[in-house]
Amino acid sequence: MIFSIYDQFNIPVVATTLIGLSIMLFVGFLLTRITKKLKLPNVTAYIFTGIILGPLFRAIFKEDIIHPDVVKGMDFLTDVALAFIAFGVGRFFKLEVLRKSGKSIFIITLMESLMASVLVFLAMHYLFHIRFELSLLLAAIASATAPASTMMTIRQTRAKGDFVNTILQVVSLDDAVSLILFSISIAVITAVDSTGGFNAWIIIKPILLNFAIIGIGMLSGFILHKLITQSRSTDNRLIIVISILFLFSGVAAIFDISPLLGCMAMGMVYVNVSKDESLFRQVDYFSPPILTLFFVLSGMRLDFGMLISIGLAGVVYFVVRIIGKYGGASLGSVMAKSTPNNIKYLGLALIPQAGVSLGLAALGSRILSSYGLFDDAAILTTIIIASGVLYEIFGPPSAKLSLYLTNSYEKIEKNPIKSGA
Repeated sequence: MIFSIYDQFNIPVVATTLIGLSIMLFVGFLLTRITKKLKLPNVTAYIFTGIILGPLFRAIFKEDIIHPDVVKGMDFLTDVALAFIAFGVGRFFKLEVLRKSGKSIFIITLMESLMASVLVFLAMHYLFHIRFELSLLLAAIASATAPASTMMTIRQTRAKGDFVNTILQVVSLDDAVSLILFSISIAVITAVDSTGGFNAWIIIKPILLNFAIIGIGMLSGFILHKLITQSRSTDNRLIIVISILFLFSGVAAIFDISPLLGCMAMGMVYVNVSKDESLFRQVDYFSPPILTLFFVLSGMRLDFGMLISIGLAGVVYFVVRIIGKYGGASLGSVMAKSTPNNIKYLGLALIPQAGVSLGLAALGSRILSSYGLFDDAAILTTIIIASGVLYEIFGPPSAKLSLYLTNSYEKIEKNPIKSGA
């Protein structure tokens, strides 16, 4: 039986919560000192922090260092973290850049996203006979890439050029594709009613709600533009945008709809109407503690017992997604008549996966649990977290290799720009 240290000493709830949050944040910071030396992104440290404080500590000491009630009470952080992530993704949808790149970026993005999704679905459902609903969610999540990891690598190497521009546009767009695929998957899953029959309205309803949430997100972006005037102080600008993101996420939760597409639409409209990127930088300065807690919580959800039982399936997911990303990027580049560098090396820069994928896994797990599919929910979370750790270990070096092979930077910088020190 697992006990909590706090219960044994009758520590008050407030103290339990504050101490737990402090441990999660500070241990996460300490582990970034190690991952920084290894040239790994901070998100890897945060996930490992969750694994250490959660399943590993529990397995060794038969106690919880973070009270289960604290973890349970922080479920709302998933929606908040995803709102920040999606709003930040929206900044990369500048119309002038999209017009300049033309249809080639859309072709490449669709091919690398869809090929990864299709291959993962076929492997999970037909090779391992995993339930259709779970295979569908894994396939949708497989299409996502971690833009933060790839962008960090680009910033550290000071890489530039056409190849870099292609990477930035593709990793931003494929998260949008992933969000759309995930929303469609949820609609398909909920289309089967309690009698096992197919109910058309149940699949149409969430699609309509997602279109509505996109429209509301676009309207919110325009309202945000009107509220964020030049006369606003820095503090008030931050207060306004965060209050709108919180309100939007709350409204989406009322209708049991993911805020992702709407928040992304909000960021897209705001950056195109206002031409202002400083607001996104302000949000970036505010969000690290929230995102840190989110990634730590994701790591704490890893189930060692489940990890052992689905070991081979997890390995196949890890490998098949890479094949899909690389093959899809190459095929899409050929179809778009893109450059030889994109055909040969673009897929190497699309391997990292965290952030959006972990958020989608948390949402998918919640939905599967609501249908009584608790084992499937645990499998989904375990596969995405475990593979996410591997992707964040091997992804950045692969992205750096692609930049090196395309001569996107002249030499390895001895003193790269500091980020997150």
